[in-house]
Amino acid sequence: MSEHPESPATTPGNPVTPGSQASFGTYRRQPLSFVRRGTRLQGRRQAAWDEHADAYVVDVPRHVADTSVHPDYVFDAAAEFGRVAPLVVEIGSGLGEAVVAAAEASPERNFLAVEVYRPGLANTLLRIGQRGLTNVRVVQANAPEVLGSMLPAGSVDELWVFFPDPWHKTRHHKRRMVKDTFAALAARVLAPGGLWRLATDWSGYAQQMRDVVAASPDFRNAHDGELAGPASPLTAAWASGVDCEPTGESDTVGGWAPRFEGRTLTSFENKALKAGRVIFDLTAVRV
Repeated sequence: MSEHPESPATTPGNPVTPGSQASFGTYRRQPLSFVRRGTRLQGRRQAAWDEHADAYVVDVPRHVADTSVHPDYVFDAAAEFGRVAPLVVEIGSGLGEAVVAAAEASPERNFLAVEVYRPGLANTLLRIGQRGLTNVRVVQANAPEVLGSMLPAGSVDELWVFFPDPWHKTRHHKRRMVKDTFAALAARVLAPGGLWRLATDWSGYAQQMRDVVAASPDFRNAHDGELAGPASPLTAAWASGVDCEPTGESDTVGGWAPRFEGRTLTSFENKALKAGRVIFDLTAVRV
């Protein structure tokens, strides 16, 4: 038997297209960049889904799997939100702490939370409902398809990727989301001058993110050369050895952004800080 049985994407009624290739690869050819957790909803989360899904969940047509997006579907933000406003997209919104807090603080902006974990989206709906917000939508979908075909080119004002799974074991680094192919997708959806904000609490992943931004012809580091030497969070990580071998070396490259004030202190980040981990921020500008 073949290691990869025939995918629905390969059947005559569901041909693989450029827009769906990301999903086909995610499920059949390439390593997963996330771990699918349980999808059952209970208690308050189920109640929140029942009450708010019709209003705030983007109902996308599927193509290959339950988190795929049909390549013909294009998100119409003006129609969805009933207005034209700057659009902020968070990839991997988790429990919705960051995106909901930002939406409440910036009612003049529209926010789209992208997450594959259904209970996380339900939790986001719960937060939206508690605050009575109207400027947030959520979608359960794979990031490559959202960025590759669902969102119109140049339609996003800011793209956020905060604390993606670090896949810290060396043999799993290939599963990390932020790499050169992801940079190309980010560049596609961001308008010229748009911002790609990243954050992580893993020094190795932070260096990879910095390298990806530096290597991309579509971005420039908004803080190139800044926070180097003793001021660098990487220097601090190398001194503490909290997530790597302590070397005592100094980061002479820098390029780190100050902490993004628009990112609320989530329970995840707070836990990382209490564990003594160093937080890295990067801001890339779409050229």
